[in-house]
Amino acid sequence: MKALFALVVVLLTSFEVWGATVHVAVASNFAAPIKQIAKSFQEETGHLAIISLGSTGKLYAQILHGAPYEVFLAADQKRPEMAIENKLAIAGSRFTYATGKLAMIPHIDLAKDEFSKLSIANPKTAPYGKAAVQTLTAMGFYDKVKAKLIFGENIAQTFQFAQSSSKIVGLVALSQVINKKDIWVIPEQLYDPIAQDAVLIKQTAGARAFMSFLKSDQAKSILKNFGYGM
Repeated sequence: MKALFALVVVLLTSFEVWGATVHVAVASNFAAPIKQIAKSFQEETGHLAIISLGSTGKLYAQILHGAPYEVFLAADQKRPEMAIENKLAIAGSRFTYATGKLAMIPHIDLAKDEFSKLSIANPKTAPYGKAAVQTLTAMGFYDKVKAKLIFGENIAQTFQFAQSSSKIVGLVALSQVINKKDIWVIPEQLYDPIAQDAVLIKQTAGARAFMSFLKSDQAKSILKNFGYGM
């Protein structure tokens, strides 16, 4: 009887580890690749990743107020570092999973003033918005286009604005437009590197497995296909 009980415990434990669910907070720029990564993660490990998308700043605010995330994939390094400093994340778990790139869609000459609005993410909460402001400033166009700026709550909404009218230009994540033709990949020297860090919020089996998978060659291959640097 004891042997049978031990076997049942082992089987139940194995099932729990194999079939865990992990809640992952993900920066909006990573919406497309995270779908493929989550799918591959489930096929490889049996774990199900539940994805919540948003701007890095808003996701961090949710974590600060007790949101039940287990992993945080930010679009910067600042918020994961703050999460550790504020004891909201596991010390020593932070690493850079990707380096983002900025792109313009459609590709136009900003000097010609042939557009009605310029869509960028909110630079206060979205790292890609900060990079967009840096780019416009470095190119000498910020003061010229300032009155035409419209701000997306996150990079996903920024892209939606750019797609809503042929007269709206967007400065968005390269991963969002990687398969489109009329784009300009903005030179990386025009803005600070968009190093995107991941951090472990809770020490669960699913969360640890997800963090490990994110470092795998399989995940890196997906990232490369979407234009991210390592």
